[in-house]
Amino acid sequence: MIERIWSGESRLYWLLLPLSWLYGGISWLIKSSYRLGLRTSWRSPVPVVVVGNLTAGGNGKTPVVIWLVEQLRLRGQRVGVVSRGYGGKADSYPLVLNENTPTTQAGDEPVLIFQRTGAPVAVAPKRSEAIQALLKNHALDVIITDDGLQHYALQRDFEIVVVDGVRRFGNGWWLPAGPMRERPERLASVDAIITNGGTAAAGEVPMLLKAGHAVNILTGEQLPAEQLKNIVAMAGIGHPPRFFRTLRQLGVTIEKEHAFADHQDFSLSQLQSLTSDSQTLLMTEKDAVKCCKFAQPNWWYLPVTAELPPAQTEQLLARIISLRSADD
Repeated sequence: MIERIWSGESRLYWLLLPLSWLYGGISWLIKSSYRLGLRTSWRSPVPVVVVGNLTAGGNGKTPVVIWLVEQLRLRGQRVGVVSRGYGGKADSYPLVLNENTPTTQAGDEPVLIFQRTGAPVAVAPKRSEAIQALLKNHALDVIITDDGLQHYALQRDFEIVVVDGVRRFGNGWWLPAGPMRERPERLASVDAIITNGGTAAAGEVPMLLKAGHAVNILTGEQLPAEQLKNIVAMAGIGHPPRFFRTLRQLGVTIEKEHAFADHQDFSLSQLQSLTSDSQTLLMTEKDAVKCCKFAQPNWWYLPVTAELPPAQTEQLLARIISLRSADD
C-alpha cells in the first residue's frame, strides 16, 4: 500500500499531508539552525564524503559506499566508514567493528560494508564520535559516511546523492505522504548524483547493480543463481521488488516471494518456515549477514556490485582524492 501511495498511484496520500507538512517544517528548522549558527557542527580533520538519499531507503546507497571504498583503496587512499548503525543497539558508542561484531549491535549495513571491504568501520548516533574513534587507531585519508545527508551536525566536504532511476522521487511529498526526506531542489547543492538503473538525467552518473554468483551462507560454495532449484526468494531491504526483479532477469524461476521490512531481524524458526526440505532460500547479502550464525544448508545469498562508466568514475574519484590536498 505504501508503495502505491508514494508512487502517486493512490490518492490516500492526501490524508497524510498534514504530517508531511510537519515533517518538512521540522526539517527546515533543523537545517536553518545550523546555517544560522544557532547550532554548531563538527569538522573532521580529514575530508568527509557523505553518501545519502533524498528518499527513504532502497536506492542502492550501500553498494555505492562499498564501491567507493574499493575504488579509492585501489588508488592508494586509506578509507574509513562511519554510520548511524540503524537497526543495531550497542551497549556504548562509538562502536568500532571487528570480525565478531553482530548486526544486533552495529546494524546490518555497517557489518556488510566491513565484511565486503575490510575497511575500518565505526557506528555512533553522533557520527563525529565515530570518526574520532576511527582516527584514534587508523591513519586515514578520507571518511565515507553511509547515509547522513540530513545529519547537519557533521560538516562534509563532498556530497553524493543516490537516486533510484526507476522510481525517482515518487509523488514528491515529504514523509509520510511521500518518500522524500528533502525536496528535489536539494540536488542543486550536492556534488554528485548517482542514478541507480532507469535513465540518468543530464549531469547524473548512471549506475547498474551487477549480480554475482549466488553464495551458500553455510559453506561459501558459489553457483550461478539460475542453477539453483526450487527457489523461495526473500528480501528485507528498502525496496524488495528490485531484488525479485533482478532474480527474474537472471533467469531464476521463483516459486514464492517474501518481502520483509528494511533492517528486520530474523530468527531460525522464522526463516525455516519459509521453505520445505526440497526448496532453496535465496536472499540478499544484507539479509545474509544477519543469518550467518544460524544458516542452514539450503540458504544462499546473491551479492551485487555497483558498476559506473569508467570515464565518469575517474572524474568522480579524482575530485574526491583532491579533497585531501585542498585540506592540507
